Amino acid sequence: MLLPLLRRFPDKVRVSLFHTPNLRGLLRHLIPERFNETIGLQHIKVYLFDDNVILSGANLSDSYFSNRQDRYVFLQDSPEIADFFTELVNAVGDVSLQLQQDDTVKIIDGMVHPYKGDKMAYYEMANKKVMEVINSARIKQEQFHTRTFHSNHTEGEISSSDTKAAGDGQSEPDTWIYPLIQMKPFGIRIDETVTNTLLMEAEQGASIYLTTGYFNLTKAYVDLILGTRAKFQILLASPEVNGFFGAKGVAGAIPAAYVYIEQQFFSKVCGLGQEGRVQLQEYTRSGWTFHAKGLWLYLAGSSLPCLTLIGSPNFGYRSVHRDLEAQIAIVTENKALQQQFHQEQEQLYSRSGIVSSSTFDQPSRYVKLWVKMLTPLIKNFF
Repeated sequence: MLLPLLRRFPDKVRVSLFHTPNLRGLLRHLIPERFNETIGLQHIKVYLFDDNVILSGANLSDSYFSNRQDRYVFLQDSPEIADFFTELVNAVGDVSLQLQQDDTVKIIDGMVHPYKGDKMAYYEMANKKVMEVINSARIKQEQFHTRTFHSNHTEGEISSSDTKAAGDGQSEPDTWIYPLIQMKPFGIRIDETVTNTLLMEAEQGASIYLTTGYFNLTKAYVDLILGTRAKFQILLASPEVNGFFGAKGVAGAIPAAYVYIEQQFFSKVCGLGQEGRVQLQEYTRSGWTFHAKGLWLYLAGSSLPCLTLIGSPNFGYRSVHRDLEAQIAIVTENKALQQQFHQEQEQLYSRSGIVSSSTFDQPSRYVKLWVKMLTPLIKNFF
């Protein structure tokens, strides 16, 4: 699909194909192509146009433009964010395989091959490349004292600006954007650290709305949710809107595996008497699939969120440990923008039903014994 572009515009088109260093040797030949993404992949979804950025959890395949529910945020005239993600994409591209005009791939001179070269050497090289981007952004931030953003009050679109000196007539910024990167294979765990902190520090009376298309929270996230004092409303896919629903072969059992994981979590909530504080809701929409992920934080006593996370992570094992992920935290005091985030959350949750013990008595929630036995063994791969 991309070769014609590469051949026609060789000086303007670059196609980089990321290959996880964990898929190598005999494993690379044994796992079918359909399932080898379970070992790890490049999962970031960022779309850059000059100084404009779209952050999402969505891919560019047909279904996302027709009947697959996801989330998007458009950052208009945001050169700092655009520069950061451009550099990040280039860094990941540099440690990836480069598509050639003859349909072969090669690595950039001086780079370590992801599955033929030394694994630790590749990790060190990749860490250095990505951390250069992150550290460069930190240095720029320190140089400008504080890196801040303000929103367009009429449209609610987010645009960037540097902090202005007091007294120059510029209004104080009311919105801040923080890029959060998670690349555990490369030893980079910023998103995990921030998410842990948000879950841990949420105060009594606060509300957290968390949504994921694939409900498979890490043990650390489960422990924090069950151990904190904030109220949680977790939105997940019903089996019928799971992206694997109706798939052939083993993949067709994946929705049942997610039901089993959901049931186990629900049992923990009930066992701790937390049903009033931690609520599960299943998204249902005829003819659609559900892929939205993210988080909204409502402080105690507030009817509007002051923070949202949006991007590629699913809050599951793969997002934390295997894949390359990126999202942004948007923190805002702007009421118009808070209202937009609130409306987005309400629209997503409005198509859901509350999960109760009777939910798992439905025929569609029946989980075969072999799926129950296999799920603990494979849950870290999806």
